[in-house]
Amino acid sequence: MSMLSEFKDFAIKGNMIDMAVGIIIGAAFGTVISSLVADVIMPPIGLLMGGVDFSDIAFTLKEASGDAKAVTLNIGKFINNIISFLVVAFAVFMLVKVVNAMKKEVEEAPAEPSTTEKLLAEIRDAVSK
Repeated sequence: MSMLSEFKDFAIKGNMIDMAVGIIIGAAFGTVISSLVADVIMPPIGLLMGGVDFSDIAFTLKEASGDAKAVTLNIGKFINNIISFLVVAFAVFMLVKVVNAMKKEVEEAPAEPSTTEKLLAEIRDAVSK
């Protein structure tokens, strides 16, 4: 089997589509979480800390001169990214927890007999009388 036909088989499988959808949803989820952290979570935290805007916290390593911009360590943006990561990690944890609970529930639920099984049980019961 050639590499091209192997790739074709891989690309048209349902898993490839599921993965693509997951990546797209994940990217959209990332922008929502970034907004949640920057626009909802950080402003009240900054207010509680005396009106500090975390995204503006930076240490200047070298002042701007001429056309060259200042060189800064953007600690505030880094803090925002850490909080974004923690929110995403917690959301994924909760999602996995819910999925695992649903799997466990499905595994524990007794399967209802099929129509064929019910019919065979009726025949068995009729014969054994």
